[in-house]
Amino acid sequence: MRQNSIRIGMGQLLVEGGEPERNLSRAHQQIVEAAQKKCNIIVLPECLDLAWTHPSAKAEAQAIPGPYSDRLCQYAKENNIFACAGLTEKYHDRVYNCAIFIDPSGEILLKYRKINLLVVEQEFYCVGNSLSVVETPFGIIGVNICADNYQDGLPIGHALARMGSQIILSPSSWTVSYALTEKEDPYGEKWIKPYSILAQLYDLVIVGTTSVGVIVGGPYEGKKMVGCSLAVGRKGIIARGRYNEFAGELIIAEFDVPERKEKGTAIGEMLTKRGYTIEASLK
Repeated sequence: MRQNSIRIGMGQLLVEGGEPERNLSRAHQQIVEAAQKKCNIIVLPECLDLAWTHPSAKAEAQAIPGPYSDRLCQYAKENNIFACAGLTEKYHDRVYNCAIFIDPSGEILLKYRKINLLVVEQEFYCVGNSLSVVETPFGIIGVNICADNYQDGLPIGHALARMGSQIILSPSSWTVSYALTEKEDPYGEKWIKPYSILAQLYDLVIVGTTSVGVIVGGPYEGKKMVGCSLAVGRKGIIARGRYNEFAGELIIAEFDVPERKEKGTAIGEMLTKRGYTIEASLK
């Protein structure tokens, strides 16, 4: 039976480069906390095992299913919760920036490989080549990763919306220069704006959970991951994490899942009524 309301925990997690044991231990703690706080789903950050663009990705990435994904599946099963998490995936001779969506029985329902890779991460990860959604008791859920929601990557969100997504979950790792402070929060234009574009056009909710901590190793060494996890719906921000590199915390986003009745070409007609056209999107 369909459940209309949902509680999603955004597990804003300290992620240390090349330290999968410590990172997975913290992920476990936040999964337990989310279950205790009656969350239906927990969303964890991008590449939570080895950290985004850490050089260890080249040699230490694991298969999915594999030891790291198996542990997350076990944590989800033990706590009877859906979990979405970013991992570094080894597949034959390739490495992907990957996200998995796990059900409360510990089964991986969906695996997604990031498409809109930043130039600096292309040294570490190959480009993904597919999108998919999954039906749950809370409606249709799609998954993407971090920069897939940049304004130049919005076609990915458009595609997930066309596939029926009522909720998009997005493990992320938002980074800024160490010189920036909370008073210079750059995320309004960079994240709130593109999230809001999709949420308002399609009446869906986007939930992005980001890591915290200082980056050690890789092309962004010395920058910081500052949280600011977001849940955005058609009417605006539903929940938001603190903007601080030390703000490891669980943020709760509670909302009614939007109904989406339009399918196929009816979506195009709905977008036109809301003022969206291909021509307008290219300006």
